[in-house]
Amino acid sequence: MGHLLRTHDLDEHGRYHHHDHDRDPGRDGQPHGPGPVARFRHTLSELTDRHSHDAADQVDEALEADAAGRRALYISFAGLAATAAIQAAVVAVSGSVALLGDTLHNVADALTAVPLLIAFRLAGRPATKRYTYGYGRAEDLAGLFVIAMIALSSALAGFAAIDRLIHPHQVHQLPAVAGAAVIGFLGNEIVARYRIGVGRRIGSAAMVADGLHARTDGFTSLAVLFGVGGVALGWRWADPAIGLFITVAILGVLRSAVRQVGARLMDAVDPTLVDQAVRAIAGVEGVQSVDEFRVRWIGHTLRAEAAITVDAGISLAAAHEIAHHAEAHLLADVRRLTAANVHASPAGAHA
Repeated sequence: MGHLLRTHDLDEHGRYHHHDHDRDPGRDGQPHGPGPVARFRHTLSELTDRHSHDAADQVDEALEADAAGRRALYISFAGLAATAAIQAAVVAVSGSVALLGDTLHNVADALTAVPLLIAFRLAGRPATKRYTYGYGRAEDLAGLFVIAMIALSSALAGFAAIDRLIHPHQVHQLPAVAGAAVIGFLGNEIVARYRIGVGRRIGSAAMVADGLHARTDGFTSLAVLFGVGGVALGWRWADPAIGLFITVAILGVLRSAVRQVGARLMDAVDPTLVDQAVRAIAGVEGVQSVDEFRVRWIGHTLRAEAAITVDAGISLAAAHEIAHHAEAHLLADVRRLTAANVHASPAGAHA
């Protein structure tokens, strides 16, 4: 019992298989008739059948998450592209550097959908001998691209604002600039709510970071209105000053995105999720203690590993059934968990 017990194998339908033992081989290696395994089979048959469907449900949920993520990215890309196109047209006739910064930010936000779409497509590929956990972490790499695009838009907006402060320029078509700012706010807020909601529902840190990015775009669009008001009062510096404010706001989004994506790359999880999983294992009959538990995100699904202690007097087959039962409870009780391995050790093994 000192090795890692592989507690399930998922087939192409998402259901796991396990091997039953009709006879307990006993501690001396000889068949002794119905033993602990047979008794476990009788008492857990219905429970095992229910949890096999739970495993399938978890895999189905992961597939639905992929589809929901791609749909959200397509829709939000279209919305932000339309918003940026309208703002770019107004920039061309007005010369507003504040609106230019906001437009660049929207363009960058729209483009972040491209690597995320690629990542979601890669995540659907099966595991290989080289990538034994599959391609789910491609989504976290896409989060790094989102961070890079946020940083680039901040740098471009800051450069344009500083250049306009040094070389003042008259802003024209103030009503059009104000209208474009309102459109920018509405477009970004709608996209932000949609992305953040879907990202949290499917467990995608990259999509949540992208949604936060869009939300700040919306508030920076409103800031453009203050620039319009200042220019209308004759303050030519108001437009580039608002451009600098937008740059600072983008840096705030950058900090939040780095924390979100960085935590995922460092395998951070919500501590309450760990507590929930440990309770699920500890409640299984035959588990004397949960000695170790690890869980990590692979894209927007979870994988877990646990080490438990069982009675030293039971057979290897009985210990396997206990570990199998613990794995079934994990799959049933922890959302987005699609795989788990449980290691069973006899009591006193590590004393």
